[in-house]
Amino acid sequence: MTLGKDDIGHHISQQYNQELENLRSHVLHMGGVVERQIADAISALEDGDTQLAASVVGGDLQVNALELNLDEECSRILARRQPAAGDLRLIFAVIKTVTDLERIGDQAERVARTVLELANVEPGRSRPTMRHMGDLARRLLNKALDAFARMDVAAALEVEREDLAVDKEYEAILRQLMTYMMEDPRTITWALNLIWAARALERIGDHSKNIAEYVIYLVQGKDVRHVSIEERERQVQGDMPAQPPTV
Repeated sequence: MTLGKDDIGHHISQQYNQELENLRSHVLHMGGVVERQIADAISALEDGDTQLAASVVGGDLQVNALELNLDEECSRILARRQPAAGDLRLIFAVIKTVTDLERIGDQAERVARTVLELANVEPGRSRPTMRHMGDLARRLLNKALDAFARMDVAAALEVEREDLAVDKEYEAILRQLMTYMMEDPRTITWALNLIWAARALERIGDHSKNIAEYVIYLVQGKDVRHVSIEERERQVQGDMPAQPPTV
């Protein structure tokens, strides 16, 4: 059964309706906190701002606390309401989404720790910029959260496709840093730290793609993991309502 946004939160119990709506709102709040962590981590990396980096590292505790609170909230609803059908899919999607958001927070912390580790390292050459890759990863998370908020399968599919751009950026940065290491062994420690930071940004894209997949599962009940983008688009679009003809 395909689920629409209006199909969730319509029960005889107004309290139950509010619990489900609160759950969705709290997920989006956590997503906003994580987005801010990513943005600050990227700025700290680009500017060498150790104070901002330390703030990101400390902020990971807030992300962890939000994860625990949402897990408890889901457990209470499962125990008290025994949800079925679309409501149960919502609970499962929330649990999985929260896990990925916490891991995205961990990746932002990893980027910030790289800034602290490189604070006293002088590579003797210009640092490759990761601003564009970081912005792509952050926008990917924003789109995934927007798809979750609107239960928009088409937007979720866009996230799937756009993750490829993040992967290409990662590969380009990796090639550049490997070239530095081969040309000058003194840059190895410096370059390896940046590779870990680039890898963290690439993983943020992967986790955002996971969230988009949960949206598809929530709305259409389809598990599109481990299949090609082309195949998942065929599966999903086959269940999407036809668009009205343009006038």
